[in-house]
Amino acid sequence: MNFTLLLPLISIILFIFYYVDGSIYQPVIAVLLLILWPIALYNVLIRLKVRVKEAWSDIEVQLKRRYDLIPNLISTVKGYAKHEQSVFEKVTETRSMAMQAAPSPEAKGEAENMLSGALKSLFAVSENYPDLKANENFLSLQSELTDTENKIQASRRFFNSTVKDYNIKIQFFPNNIIASMLKMERKEFFEIENPEEKENIHVKF
Repeated sequence: MNFTLLLPLISIILFIFYYVDGSIYQPVIAVLLLILWPIALYNVLIRLKVRVKEAWSDIEVQLKRRYDLIPNLISTVKGYAKHEQSVFEKVTETRSMAMQAAPSPEAKGEAENMLSGALKSLFAVSENYPDLKANENFLSLQSELTDTENKIQASRRFFNSTVKDYNIKIQFFPNNIIASMLKMERKEFFEIENPEEKENIHVKF
């Protein structure tokens, strides 16, 4: 049971019954407190719900940044590796799937796994082309993409931490009563199923 909000309420009620004179005022004040408590709990739950939404928005911003970098990356690699058409098509296809994936952590997680795998194949191709590895535009795009991957991972950790707090809060009694009335349900974590995909994309030159 979560006593975070109950303890202050109980303490105030006990204070009233022990120290406030007048039997008429005691029950009135107690009833007022019992009315105010659900309101306070409602605000806490709504605040957590908003935090989850904002954390997910941060992830979407970083994912969009990655989507925007990929076409330029493909174009640069094509200039040196024209015969790797299947790799380019795979990256383009998985990028499109990721962009069109349902806006839920589970669907996005699966799509991003596939895109990360395709990008690894693209960077693996670059190992066979020394001139490409030395290209300033390619190095700049690779650096930006790595930076974006780091930000995605940071945003993902913050999102999952926020979701954890939210899920715990709505499950404890009496919070779950208010949460049920508000139709608040457990949120999904943004996870990457394949442990190997949890690492950021690093390409050593």
